[in-house]
Amino acid sequence: MEAAEFYTGIVVDAYAKLKSSTFDPGPYLEFVTAHGQPALEIGCGDGQPLLDLCAAGLDVDGVDSSLDMVERCRANAAERGITTGIFHQRAESLSLSLDRRYASIYFAGPTFNLLAEDETALRALRAIRDHLTDDGTALIPLWVPGPTPEDELGVTRSTDEESGVELRYTPLSETYDQEHRTRITVTRYERVTANGTEVASRDWMIHWHTPDSMRRMCAEAGLDVIGLVDDDTSRDASHESESFTATVRRTGPALAL
Repeated sequence: MEAAEFYTGIVVDAYAKLKSSTFDPGPYLEFVTAHGQPALEIGCGDGQPLLDLCAAGLDVDGVDSSLDMVERCRANAAERGITTGIFHQRAESLSLSLDRRYASIYFAGPTFNLLAEDETALRALRAIRDHLTDDGTALIPLWVPGPTPEDELGVTRSTDEESGVELRYTPLSETYDQEHRTRITVTRYERVTANGTEVASRDWMIHWHTPDSMRRMCAEAGLDVIGLVDDDTSRDASHESESFTATVRRTGPALAL
């Protein structure tokens, strides 16, 4: 299931309440400060870390493939008195409605892993190239997941959405495919009220990339990899890296939008 279809309805509410961690805006703020503005955050979700960067005075737009997430992000921006461009667009088909190029483009966390196929990921890299300034830089965090531990499958996490309303998330089963570099987790989301239970079933797909496959894909997309760093060791990423970050630039000048 694509991210645009996954993050809808009660899943959006549960995401805000049940996500295991919040984005530290620090690394993204440092990246944009170092590489220039305007900046574009791909996969802005409900506004982390986008709105923190905007609050710090940076010129950052955001895009997300989920309309429900975009609407939540816009509401969160309005609540904080922040005005910025928040667009409903897919990473692989950034459109001409983004009427400027960006000195900095980054994914919020390993959002690139939500692109379900290599072809879709390649299209996203080409779209990034098209929307970078000639000297612009993009930051792409990546993740190689292991299988979800067996003792976590079937275990429900829950939180209160409001008085008398409970949100629940349960990973039910999983298919882990090393050859195709995919992990598909069958999940169930529930909103429990005094009047009954609303249920949404979702297949959460993670599609990962190795350092070598990422280098090849970037070259095909017209991007130079200027850094591919293991997040845990701060050394060059290797086939053993589980979390690493690619920093890329255009291989040639931009064409007119």
